[in-house]
Parts: sequence; structure tokens; C-alpha cells
Amino acid sequence: MITLTLWRAGVEPEIPSPSNELDPLVEQLESALPTLLLVLDLLGVFFFAVSGSLLAARRHFDIIGSVFLAFFAGLGGGVVRDLIINEGVPNSFSNPLYLLPPLLAAGLVYVRFIRQDRMRRGLLVFDAAGLALFCVTGTRTALAAGITPVMAIVLGVTTAVVGGLLRDVTANEVPEIFNPRGLYAVPALFGAALTALLWWLHWFNWLSLALIMVAVFAVRVASLRRRWSAPYADRGIKAAD
Repeated sequence: MITLTLWRAGVEPEIPSPSNELDPLVEQLESALPTLLLVLDLLGVFFFAVSGSLLAARRHFDIIGSVFLAFFAGLGGGVVRDLIINEGVPNSFSNPLYLLPPLLAAGLVYVRFIRQDRMRRGLLVFDAAGLALFCVTGTRTALAAGITPVMAIVLGVTTAVVGGLLRDVTANEVPEIFNPRGLYAVPALFGAALTALLWWLHWFNWLSLALIMVAVFAVRVASLRRRWSAPYADRGIKAAD
């Protein structure tokens, strides 16, 4: 009846659209993105730290060695990224929250809450999760600091691979980035490039962030299961069994 009266008076009634009703929800999600990125960064630290502690257990290191490998694996990539960006003290040194994931990871491995009977597989899964998280958060941090998209991609890959590199070198293992059985830097490069592209197109949000991380994790795990590899340094080299 009210609508009919308005039409007779020559006033067009305002009909709410579904998109307007969703706008506040979208704005809330967008405003929560920095907090979400911090949580994801801490999760990435935890996943890499677990991979470090699992490697320490496999190499029969003591608890101190486990904690050190957890810190190297979890914080190494982020520290290098922050030093290159030159934004002052690295986040892992200025924010005490970054100290908790490595300590928690070492403790969980020590009490065998995280099973060690399949340490190699567990190490690779946690490493893949950390790789997926860090290639996105590392690239986004670099872009937010004003780094050009191309160099932000480089820093995203650096953030993703340096922690694992430090972990493996410290434990006297062949770094996963150089292991021909499976792709390592390629999924990180894929995720970092997608992040930079969506940022440039102004399409980077919580949904695209999640999809990129899932895609990177899936490519890394699939490459391990199917033994995908990048071309060898010499094309005459044949893949080892």
C-alpha cells in the first residue's frame, strides 16, 4: 500500500539490492585482511618450524637442535625478506608472537604429539604448507612496502624457500629446492606471481588469497606424488629411479 501511494505521488520507491546488503560483510572481511595475513604468517612459521623439528628428530638431534632448526626453518625466510625491504627490525624480532610457533613446534615433536613414524612424509607435508603460505604473505608484504611487482615476486619466492634452505643446510641434508624429485621453487613462483598479478588488478582479497595457497600446496604435493621435476641442468641427464 505504501509503495502504491509513492508511485501515485510520482516518487519512485527505493528497492534494496542484494549487493548493497552484502557490502557491510565484504567491508568487514576486507578490514580483517591484515589480521588474517598475520595469522597466516604465524601458521606458515609453525608449519616450517614443525618441518625443522621433524628433521631434527630424524637426524637424532637433541632438544636444543630441534628448537634451533625450528627457528631457522620458521623464521629464516621472513627475516631475509624484512632485511631486504629495509623496514627496520624484522617482524619476528619486534613481535613476540613469532617466537611462539617454533617453540610450540619443537615441544609437540618432542612429546610425540606430532607422530614421527612417518617423519619424511610429515616433513614434506608441513614444508609444502609453509611454502604455500609464505609465497603469498611474502609477496603481499613486499608489495605493501612499495616494492615493484617483479621484485615482490622474487621476495615472495625468497620468503618461501630460504627457511627450508637454512633448515636442510644446517642439518647437512640436500636442500629440497635442489631435489629433482618434485617441484619446489616452481609452485612458490606460481603463487607469488599470481599474488602480484591479482594485487596489480586490485582483485587481491581473502578469497583469492585462500585459492592461491590451496593451489600452491596442491601443485607441490602433486609434484611429489607424481615425481614432476624441472628440467635438469644438463638435458642429457636422465632422472634417477
